[in-house]
Amino acid sequence: MATVDPALTQPKLDLLREILGLVEDDLLKVEELFAQQVRSDVRLVGEIGNYIQQGGGKRVRPALLLLACRMLGHRGDRAILLASVVEFIHTATLLHDDIIDEATTRRGRKSVNSRWGNDVTVLLGDFLYTKSMAMALAQDNLDILRLLSDVTLRMIEGEILEIERDADLAVSADDHLDIIRRKTADLFSACTRIPALLAGVDERQQRALASYGLNLGICFQMVDDLLDFTADERVLGKPVANDLREGKLTLPIILLLEQARSQALPAVQAVLDDRGFERVSPGEIVRLVREHGALERARAIAERYAEAARRDLDVFEPSPYRDALQALPDFILARDH
Repeated sequence: MATVDPALTQPKLDLLREILGLVEDDLLKVEELFAQQVRSDVRLVGEIGNYIQQGGGKRVRPALLLLACRMLGHRGDRAILLASVVEFIHTATLLHDDIIDEATTRRGRKSVNSRWGNDVTVLLGDFLYTKSMAMALAQDNLDILRLLSDVTLRMIEGEILEIERDADLAVSADDHLDIIRRKTADLFSACTRIPALLAGVDERQQRALASYGLNLGICFQMVDDLLDFTADERVLGKPVANDLREGKLTLPIILLLEQARSQALPAVQAVLDDRGFERVSPGEIVRLVREHGALERARAIAERYAEAARRDLDVFEPSPYRDALQALPDFILARDH
C-alpha cells in the first residue's frame, strides 16, 4: 500500500511520496494486515480479495489516519489495525457502488461485479463490512466502534439518497453536498477522529480534527466531480461524463443548470433520458460546463473546503506530520484521476 500510482505526473508524484513516506512503514503493515484478513476457507473470497488489493489505489484514508496518529504522538498496532478497518469499509462501499452503477471498470481494470457477477460482489461487500466491524470490535473501544458503525450507516443512507435523486433535475447544490458528506466526507472525518480518541486529546483538538477530515473529504469528492469532465479517460479509468450517463447530477451540472438552464437543459435531459450519449456527445456536455463557468465555480468551492481544512490544523503544534496533513489538500486539488 505504500506504493504510489505511476500515472501521476512528477510534481504530484513527489508530493505524494513525501506525504506517504512519513508513514510508509505503517502502510506496509496495513497492506499485510489487509491481505491476512481477506483470507478465507472459501477460495473465491481470497481470490477476489487479492484481485482488489492488486488494483491499488491512493490509500488516502489509511494514510490520513496514520498521519493524524503520528501528529498526536500515538503509534502502534491499534492505529495500523484501524487504518485497515477504514480501508475495508471504503472497499466494501466501492464494491456496492459498482453494482448499483452497473460499472464495468474500476481503476482501469474490470470491476469485480463485471468479472465475478453481482451476486458474488454484493456478498463480498457484506463480508468486508462485517470483517471491518469484527476487527474494530477486537479493539474493545466502544466510542470508536460506535463511530465506525454510525459512519457506515450514514454512507448507506447517502447511497440511498443518491438513488432516490437519480436523474432529478431539481437537485440543488445543498442536496448534493448532503450526499457528499454522507457517502465520502464522514469516513474521512472518522479517519481523523479515531486518532483523537486513541490519543485522548482535548475537546478542542477533537473538533478540529473532525472538521479537518470533513472538509478534506468534501474537497476530495468535489474534485472527483470535476475530474468526470476534465480528466483523460485513459487516466481516469472510466468514460468522461460518466456520472451524468448514470443519472447523477454532480456539482458542475448543478451549477451549469443554475447559470444557464435554458441553454443546457435540453442536452442534459437527453443524456438522462437515453442513459447514454446517443443524441448528445460527451464533448458537448464538457463544452457546456466549460463555456458557462461551471467548472471554475465548482473548482473555487473545492478550494474553499481545502483552505478550511488547512486552517483546522492551526490548533496543533508544527511538525512534519502536520505539514503533511496540510499538504494533502494540495495533492487532492492536483489529482488527475
